[in-house]
Amino acid sequence: MKKRRFKKGDRVSWNSEAGRVSGTITRVVTSEIHFKGYTVHANKNEPQYEIKSDKTDHIAMHKGSALTKLAG
Repeated sequence: MKKRRFKKGDRVSWNSEAGRVSGTITRVVTSEIHFKGYTVHANKNEPQYEIKSDKTDHIAMHKGSALTKLAG
């Protein structure tokens, strides 16, 4: 299975507790960082993505496997 790769500026969607959410990738994380009190385990082979929600401006962090790229 091919890993999903995204870049800064890509529009993506993901499932949340509130349903399907869409947003724009603001940062690609390729090393371990602390985010909102959690340790994000990311590396060059398995990056994680910081995303700003279109509707609420909420910032979230997700693995590529949780994301779907949107057109436009």
